[in-house]
Amino acid sequence: MNVDLKAAQDAVELITGGWRAQCLYTAVKLGIPDLIEAGTTTNAELAEATGAKEEGVHRLMRLLVAMNVFEGNGDGYRNTAVSNVLRNTPDSLRDMCLLYGEEFYTAWAHAKESITTVTAGFEIAYGEPLYTYLSHDEDATERFQLAMKAGNLFFDYVPEVVDLAGKTFVDVGGGPGQLTAAILKGVPTARAKLLDREHVIPVARENLSREVGLDRVELYPGDMFKGVPEGGDIYFLCRVLAGWSDEAITGVFENCRKAMKDSSSRLIILERVVVDEDSTVLPALWDLHLLMTNGGRHRTVEKFTKLLGNAGLDVERVADLPVETTAIIAAARA
Repeated sequence: MNVDLKAAQDAVELITGGWRAQCLYTAVKLGIPDLIEAGTTTNAELAEATGAKEEGVHRLMRLLVAMNVFEGNGDGYRNTAVSNVLRNTPDSLRDMCLLYGEEFYTAWAHAKESITTVTAGFEIAYGEPLYTYLSHDEDATERFQLAMKAGNLFFDYVPEVVDLAGKTFVDVGGGPGQLTAAILKGVPTARAKLLDREHVIPVARENLSREVGLDRVELYPGDMFKGVPEGGDIYFLCRVLAGWSDEAITGVFENCRKAMKDSSSRLIILERVVVDEDSTVLPALWDLHLLMTNGGRHRTVEKFTKLLGNAGLDVERVADLPVETTAIIAAARA
């Protein structure tokens, strides 16, 4: 039998990827990175602290050491750079790991049906759309918002691609206000208006009050598909478009254009975009993840350009941001 052993090994690595993700999730769910940081480092100590059997901890940690998530052995483990970013600290990836290991893992279990029917795996699994589910599950909503925060590593760089000094910007679908907070911290003369659904506004108020105060920001409960706050110099649409149809987001673009302060106002889309030729893995993977979670998709720059044009807006320029994020800057057509 003539088998390509390297290809077979690569295939096995891919096939077992879900097991690795669930083992990482289990360690984070048990709080092991934080326990190790606090000095609880042996198999026996970790078992006692988590309520797990020592054998189970030993077998889990043996794998995670092999995966370079931890270092050491059953007589004493140490955190690595990977496990350090999974501790319960501000800006960690802990909540992303928990959300992806629970609700989103369940959604991905329906990948075949989701992909063949282009239906959200989450809705197949839970019987309702993601955002409906989040509207009545406070625990999942908190994990979702914190997971979104973990993916916001590019926020601090936004003022480098657009001049916000002395400007009023509108954060459309701003969620807990992380983009708003990052800009207000980085640009002391900027002011903000944040729009999101009514049940999100208290979360945004609490977060912004803690991060930057509320003296430079106004909060608006509402629906971006029905209208957005008027009088903005800049309208940001940050990671809020992927779950909606072309027709729906064209309507949002039109709402922003109508609400703009004047001809100097700009609409800025902050999104991952896809390319159909020579794609890297992450954008293509995130695109499929959107299908699994909310039936959404990532779009190409060319597609956004067309939809903006349909709404009376022309793309002026495109700028790259960290973590494979793109800024698309558009102005109202003269």
